[in-house]
Amino acid sequence: MKKSSPISVTLFDADGRARKTAAHALRVQLADGRSVTIDLSQAADGVVALLAEHTDTAQQAGLLIRPDNNDALSVAVTATPLTTTTGTPATPPALELDLQYGEGVRKGDGLPRRRQVETWVKSALYADAVLTVRFVGEEEGRTLNRTYRGKDYATNVLTFAYAEHADDPVTGDIVLCCPVVEAEAREQRKPLLAHYAHLIVHGVLHAQGYEHEEDAEAEEMEAIETETLQALGFDDPYLPVRAH
Repeated sequence: MKKSSPISVTLFDADGRARKTAAHALRVQLADGRSVTIDLSQAADGVVALLAEHTDTAQQAGLLIRPDNNDALSVAVTATPLTTTTGTPATPPALELDLQYGEGVRKGDGLPRRRQVETWVKSALYADAVLTVRFVGEEEGRTLNRTYRGKDYATNVLTFAYAEHADDPVTGDIVLCCPVVEAEAREQRKPLLAHYAHLIVHGVLHAQGYEHEEDAEAEEMEAIETETLQALGFDDPYLPVRAH
């Protein structure tokens, strides 16, 4: 029998950060010594098999498998923090964060606090980074969108990524237009902070090279955003708008 090709898998650690790998199977080690093994050999046919299943109401291992497309899966597992091959704790990416406020925008007024922004940025960060998160009014948001994208309206979030090569340090500016974000949160009937968290995670992914022009790219990015937001304690940002 011909051996199937490895499947691209996106793994999320306990802090919600994602890592990509390729495998024929995924084994999740549980704290009590038992494990869950997932057969990925038929994932291209839309089938994922649990070879061994563990359920314990006192101590559960969270496991969520999301088929993204015909050759990729996103898997979220409850896990202990990453460690290196020597058993020492892995060092999380370093972040140099500058928080800015445009004209007429003040701290408070429904805006997230610096500690919240740092947490959200780090949850989606996979490499050392120097990032600016700027909250702006409608006039500045519209000017930036018109100047750099040729679109004469204010949009929810703009990301300016400055790394030119894959191995360059992650540097970028993430600009959020507060009136647009607030209006969207009302229309989508979701908490304002949840919407800010989603857009900041979205912007951080863009700063690291993630795109959503193609369907497969959009599915991958949305899956990462969903699992990252859920790890932060928020609902799936792509759930349908809830009725009153």
